[in-house]
Amino acid sequence: MPGSPYTDLDRPPLSAARLRRALVAPYGPWARLDLRVETGSTNADVAEAARAGEPEGLVVVAERQTAGRGRRGRVWQSPPRAGIATSVLLRPGEAVADRGWAAVPTTAYGWLPLLAGVALVEAVARLAELEAVLKWPNDLLIGDAKCAGVLAEALPGTAPDQPPAVVVGIGLNVTLRADELPENPTGLPATSLQLAGAAATDRDPLLRALLRSVADWYDRWRAAGGDAVASGLRDAYVAACATIDRPVRVLLPGGGELTGTATGVDPDGQLVVDTAEGERHLAAGDVLHLR
Repeated sequence: MPGSPYTDLDRPPLSAARLRRALVAPYGPWARLDLRVETGSTNADVAEAARAGEPEGLVVVAERQTAGRGRRGRVWQSPPRAGIATSVLLRPGEAVADRGWAAVPTTAYGWLPLLAGVALVEAVARLAELEAVLKWPNDLLIGDAKCAGVLAEALPGTAPDQPPAVVVGIGLNVTLRADELPENPTGLPATSLQLAGAAATDRDPLLRALLRSVADWYDRWRAAGGDAVASGLRDAYVAACATIDRPVRVLLPGGGELTGTATGVDPDGQLVVDTAEGERHLAAGDVLHLR
């Protein structure tokens, strides 16, 4: 049947009912899950819901994105059912009394995309049985090829006293074939779990593992008041990050660049680079690993 989600047996559709049973309260960590056959951008969908007052815990998943976004306005697309495209709504600035969570200061929000990167590494290692690492801040690499990315966006509160919400979007290439891979403008080749020899490419358990890992790390981070060191998040990120101790070239958001050696990640999640002009702490930028 033309257009049927079952015409490509390597890419079966996700089941909204099964995902909700596994991931949505009372049996799962999320508040609401919306599965869409096609959308422009899951980040845009979650942002729209946030502006309308949606509480924390919304998950939007798309079988196909037509206008998915990456950093610097890049496009993230894949064929239908060939990857995971999901975004979650977090409101870390709001206290949650029944969880014992105090409001997290906005200065700690920079850890949220790194948190998602750690969750990606855990899910890929556990389910796909692949050795994956992170290129700062949150590109998932298998070998020297990019397999996934994260885009986090802060949204101003709708009232003067309301703290920003955060949308965290994750795109993971699962069964893309070589002729379907996207091009990366920084020259880093792309790959997929299937091309990398994954032990499993079933998106249902992969998505469950990913969203559970995100929720678990978010729980730890919130319980520690947004302290990445006390929650163990900083140690987990440093262990997963292949950028540290590497010579790097960093393309800065303003159009400049710098070179040096990445020596670590500071308590705010910024990359520390030792350059000829001194130590720099970077909150954003495209990192190129140098030989």
